[in-house]
Amino acid sequence: MLDTSILAYAEGVNGEPRWSEARRMIRALPRRDVRIPAQVLGELFVVLLRRGQRTRNEARTAVMLWANGYDLVGTEPGTTLEALDLAANHRLSFWDSVILAAAAKAGCEQLLSEDMQDGFTWRGVTVRNPFAPGTAP
Repeated sequence: MLDTSILAYAEGVNGEPRWSEARRMIRALPRRDVRIPAQVLGELFVVLLRRGQRTRNEARTAVMLWANGYDLVGTEPGTTLEALDLAANHRLSFWDSVILAAAAKAGCEQLLSEDMQDGFTWRGVTVRNPFAPGTAP
């Protein structure tokens, strides 16, 4: 599963070094194994508007390309309730907890994220920071 920062970097937010790393990493992943939470698509839209300085139509087009290219994971009521427990018990942000809970519900083994603790495991999902030295998804 991919987190917002990975997609934002692949869209060029934060400059060339992260852009090329993110694109290379995503291309190396088997497409059939990649999931994107709906939460991430919403966050990506906002990041592209604010930090990517894209117009609303440009941001929408970019988000739709990701949505059409990969399997999406929705945020159902049970996912939200699990995220509340996760945020309370592990001191994660609520929105990161929603993404991690969605990853667990989808049966993912890894969540690629720069925003959570590398190596943290919850319900069979291990958070991996693909930009940390020596880490490969």
